[in-house]
Amino acid sequence: MTTDYTAIDAWIDQHFDEEVRFLQALVRVPTDTPPGNNAPHAERTAELLQEWGFSAEKHAVPAADVQAYGMQSITNLIVRRPYGAPGSGRTIALNAHGDVVPPGEGWTHDPYGAEIADGKMYGRATAVSKSDFASFTFAVRALEAVAKPTRGAVELHFTYDEEFGGELGPGWLLKNGLTQPDLMVAAGFSYEVVTAHNGCLQMEVTVHGKMAHAAVPHTGVDALQGAVHILNALYAQNDEYKKVTSNVAGIKHPYLNVGRIEGGTNTNVVPGKVLFKLDRRMIPEENPVEVEATLRRVIEQAAGERAGITVDIKRLLLANAMTPLAGNQPLVDAIQKHAQAVLGEPVPAVGTPLYTDVRLYVERGIPGVIYGAGPRTVLESHAKRADERLELEDLRRATKVIARALSDLLA
Repeated sequence: MTTDYTAIDAWIDQHFDEEVRFLQALVRVPTDTPPGNNAPHAERTAELLQEWGFSAEKHAVPAADVQAYGMQSITNLIVRRPYGAPGSGRTIALNAHGDVVPPGEGWTHDPYGAEIADGKMYGRATAVSKSDFASFTFAVRALEAVAKPTRGAVELHFTYDEEFGGELGPGWLLKNGLTQPDLMVAAGFSYEVVTAHNGCLQMEVTVHGKMAHAAVPHTGVDALQGAVHILNALYAQNDEYKKVTSNVAGIKHPYLNVGRIEGGTNTNVVPGKVLFKLDRRMIPEENPVEVEATLRRVIEQAAGERAGITVDIKRLLLANAMTPLAGNQPLVDAIQKHAQAVLGEPVPAVGTPLYTDVRLYVERGIPGVIYGAGPRTVLESHAKRADERLELEDLRRATKVIARALSDLLA
């Protein structure tokens, strides 16, 4: 198959307004996670895809599993596009997640308005990663309209629990034998191909003391003071992490963040219980078992230094780091080749301090990379912050790169 890349680009340009409207429709259906009631978005996505003859299989995760996970509803989608006899070529999966963190405060645009201003679309998930629902879908449409592949297959995997770790998204699809692609690309940004990423350990720590009236604090045990002592020990660990460096380009060192704290009952009561949640990012060289054991030891030791303080420690999430599989080179080569042609600059293959669903494919021996529509850095995208935005030209360019790369990989 000889592909006319200029014809692919032209098709995408001709249909770009339609692609933008598709993304706007997706952004306007909220998928805040938590609470994670995401089945309605899957229904809307499937409805939109049907307009182009893309039949989306709806794979609803059992309600009991979803609720035990801490979410309300998950329906994962698979769109299968075969181009030849089974086994005639590679099956390439394109995965993007529709779930997002809640908007939070400080927005100057409606977080679910998908407003366009100065060439940017604003809204939660415009950059991460509903943008790649659009780039992947329109790349496949362009591929079929222009390159007309005759072998292999492409699958679109649209899943809804990346914020909770992906186990009931791609993990559930893979575990239940619903897909087994040869290669995969997951949602990412346009100016780098990501081949490795950090792991993530999230834990919930409950610090127990003894409630008392604030007028007689000596009759109680202040759980907040105990928590502060534990947090100081953890932050001291965080300083030590900066001395450990990764050999993976794009990844610096491990780090720890405490993202949520709650406790106490009233201003005039010595708090008897304080809960906090921590996020420990692990570089690819670290052993997750050792990391967790060390954190538990630090927490328990610090708690033991305060009379009357006890702790409960619960693991919330363990996402392994992603390390490259040798078979990912065709993906890297194709994306780098076409990204340079479309963007006019080299696109490096690097690691990222994020963690993603790609690890779940890689753990099952499926080579994968991260590439999609977005700016040079997470900071530029405002992902997980107010006024998340996407440069529409990045969406256009990424769609072209993915469509061109697919045409090479299926040739």
